[in-house]
Amino acid sequence: MKQFVFIFLTLGIAFNLNAKDYSVKSPDSSIEIKVKVADAISWSVAVDGNDVLKESTISIELADKVLGTTPKVRKTSTTNINSELSAVVPYKFKEMVDHCNELAISFKEGFALRFRAYDNGVAYRWEASLKDGIEIINEVAGLNFNDGCSILFPEEVSLYSHYERAYVDTVLAGIGKGRFCSLPALVTTANGIKVGITETGQTNYPAMFLEGTGEDRLTALFPKVPVEIKMARDRTEDILNEAEYIAATKGSRAFPWRCLMIAREDKELVENALPFILAEENVLEDASWIKPGTVAWDWWNANNIYGVDFKAGVNTETYKYFIDFAARFGINYIILDEGWSNTTNLFEFMPGMDVHEIINYGKSKGVDVVLWVLWKPLYENLEATLDKFKEWGAVGIKVDFMQRADQLMVNYYEEIAKAAAEREFLVDFHGAFKPNGLQRKYPNVVNYEGLRGNEHHKWADYITPAHNLTLPFTRMLAGPMDYTPGAMINHDARGFKINFDSPMSQGTRAHQSSMYVLYESPLQMFCDTPSNYLKEPGYVEFMVKIPTTWDKTVALEGKIKEYLVVARKSGDNWYIGGMTDWTPREFEISLGFLEEGKWQIEYLADGINANRHLADYVIKKEMVSGKSLKISMASGGGYVAILKKVD
Repeated sequence: MKQFVFIFLTLGIAFNLNAKDYSVKSPDSSIEIKVKVADAISWSVAVDGNDVLKESTISIELADKVLGTTPKVRKTSTTNINSELSAVVPYKFKEMVDHCNELAISFKEGFALRFRAYDNGVAYRWEASLKDGIEIINEVAGLNFNDGCSILFPEEVSLYSHYERAYVDTVLAGIGKGRFCSLPALVTTANGIKVGITETGQTNYPAMFLEGTGEDRLTALFPKVPVEIKMARDRTEDILNEAEYIAATKGSRAFPWRCLMIAREDKELVENALPFILAEENVLEDASWIKPGTVAWDWWNANNIYGVDFKAGVNTETYKYFIDFAARFGINYIILDEGWSNTTNLFEFMPGMDVHEIINYGKSKGVDVVLWVLWKPLYENLEATLDKFKEWGAVGIKVDFMQRADQLMVNYYEEIAKAAAEREFLVDFHGAFKPNGLQRKYPNVVNYEGLRGNEHHKWADYITPAHNLTLPFTRMLAGPMDYTPGAMINHDARGFKINFDSPMSQGTRAHQSSMYVLYESPLQMFCDTPSNYLKEPGYVEFMVKIPTTWDKTVALEGKIKEYLVVARKSGDNWYIGGMTDWTPREFEISLGFLEEGKWQIEYLADGINANRHLADYVIKKEMVSGKSLKISMASGGGYVAILKKVD
């Protein structure tokens, strides 16, 4: 027995000698990544000295071997990165600093791991230097959190998804195997640390989903490469057969960043720009032609204009009316959404539509046209279609109904973005996965859907103020989102009715208005019918003063699902947006972000009767007095302000 124990201990010592531990801390030393290399590779994360992520195994399974099994370290290095970067299309910050400490570990088996510790998050990615092409069977990316976590879990029922899911608010350990979500997801630890989970720098690789385990642990899940697809209808595909692998790719490449955004207070999440910072750099030599702006949108209001002497609908006269409205108020674009053409033959106009006349009329009024397309007919004839659209005078495309996130679809997004950029076209992806960094690499990709936005009011009652106050802390972590705000018919939960052709929203008018500051959306919609807007020209005149890109962002107050107040700067002006759930709230916010001098404030707030008539609002202008500002919001209410320096 003594001999057995001696041998066991000796083997244990030998094992520990072969295991190697590495660590890297954030520049302020508050966040630490630890990496253990033994028979497998695992990593963990501590925040303020407390474990947030326990040892979590990572590996990549190839057809012939597993990267990360019995690995042998070749060399390591630790680097301090401190570089400045500028966004072509700034949806959060114009200027940013990439400041972190990086641990790079290269292995003799032909791969490396790169870990980065920031003051507000961590990230890692795989890098391979293998000679030949590889087939990736699976990527193991476990996230083993401490006990007692909760999660906002955008639960999916299929990997064939357009990412428009409800955020289930539940305990993490209550999510069993077989239940999975898309990204971003948000975990809250037992001690209140928020961890937003997403990915970025995703090129030629499928999107990551997260599956529950019945414990405080999530595991990665990836769609496989489709090999046989049947079109069920013009926008719906049936995947009949899949490959055994999730990606076939070059053996020498970098893989997507796995990104954890860390916050001690909820509001800090709104200022976190890690997915953009980690994304691939802009590849366009000239991006000066990219013009974010506002859009008069037709589909939400079903082209339902009134008070005119022609029949409204998808026809030339109606779109001229949209153009006249946009021109009057300085709105930059209109969209011709579904219905302007045969959905599978994009050169065949529908009866009553003269697209040439519409585009030319728009140009005469200073309003440009964006064309809606189904992704499949576009992609199948990509070059010729975009050339024809360019010949017509269109300036952008809204690409819809991709509904997949496998490797092939990820590649399609980039091919479309590249071809569009070559013709100086803006791109707005709908029926889409979340932003994955492509918007930095190709900044003509100005927006993504990938959320439950205003359009769901047309058929459901679950777009509540609480839902609207979930999005900035979850979906918006990944990047800009095309929520499509601007509803003019506003009700509380009791008065709300589903109406597809004349939709309304839950929450006050000021609640909808606040989205123009709170929601990052470089191509921002005015979703309601121009006929409703024209009844309140003073409202529209105020709203079109709000820009769609931002030089700075300062989160002032915030609690997930309950309230949010944010200040943003564009040019010389500051803008404030505030939103609350069904609980009325008052805040006194510090104006410490303002530069020295005299400031004038023009604001739109809930009216005195907004609790009874939710479309009630007031617009006032006055000088700023003092170093703080009182904001009052009604039930389901909001607030939006423009601050201009006057000296």
